[in-house]
Amino acid sequence: MSKNIVSGMLRGGLYTRVVGRRLIYFRHLASTMDEAARMAQEGTETGTVVLAEEQSAARGRFRRQWVSPPGNLHISVVLRPSTEVLRYLSIMSGVAVVRAIRKATGIRSTIKWPNDVMIGGKKVCGILVENTLRGDTVQHSVLGIGVNVTFDPSAVDELSGKATSLNQEAGTEVDPEALLRHLLQELDNLYLPLRQARGAPTDIAGSKPVIEEWRGLLETLGKRVEVTWVEDVYRGYAEDVDDAGNLLLRLEDGSVATLPAGEVTLAKRAQT
Repeated sequence: MSKNIVSGMLRGGLYTRVVGRRLIYFRHLASTMDEAARMAQEGTETGTVVLAEEQSAARGRFRRQWVSPPGNLHISVVLRPSTEVLRYLSIMSGVAVVRAIRKATGIRSTIKWPNDVMIGGKKVCGILVENTLRGDTVQHSVLGIGVNVTFDPSAVDELSGKATSLNQEAGTEVDPEALLRHLLQELDNLYLPLRQARGAPTDIAGSKPVIEEWRGLLETLGKRVEVTWVEDVYRGYAEDVDDAGNLLLRLEDGSVATLPAGEVTLAKRAQT
């Protein structure tokens, strides 16, 4: 992506009501997350999208470095959800990315719980949600999405064999403008019902269909996995997820642990 894809995308039309109401493009930026958070603190409108061609200090979950070379899609979105909606932001984002990839490329992707988007067992997209609260009130949330489009993960030792890109999987050059357009539209479609919701978390409009779609995309379910949460490691069978997105893990003693978003890996089989 050597050109400003925002300008190109807008020429083709973007029909959203919240996400993408304001679009800010940078060729080089330390972090779209930090820039979006700064703008949110200064009062930018909900739905503002910060996009960078290249980042020098990008991060993923658990503060890990996110490799962000030119040619990939790096965006952060400013949202102001209710506290009840916070738990659904990561879920809806994974669904939006899967939908956008399918529409832009025809490729079917899956989700590794809680929110890594995968193709053929390799990571193609990472999602990060950071929230700023004051008491029980959400000041703002910043939703970050990084999609490997042209990046060749084999060029980075720690990513070789673990990550992939859309161009590699499609066998051709994917149109980044189409991908961005679909992604923003899908985020908008999924966020609007949640944003308009009031009441108890179990009664949030639009949450049930999103959770069911997300559950159907999870490649983690039905497998023996290891989940790291804080300093603890849980091993067992990934049985299901609940309506809040927590993993229901059947432990080796037969009990079920309800785990919030952690780091999951396939459990190693015992050697015989």
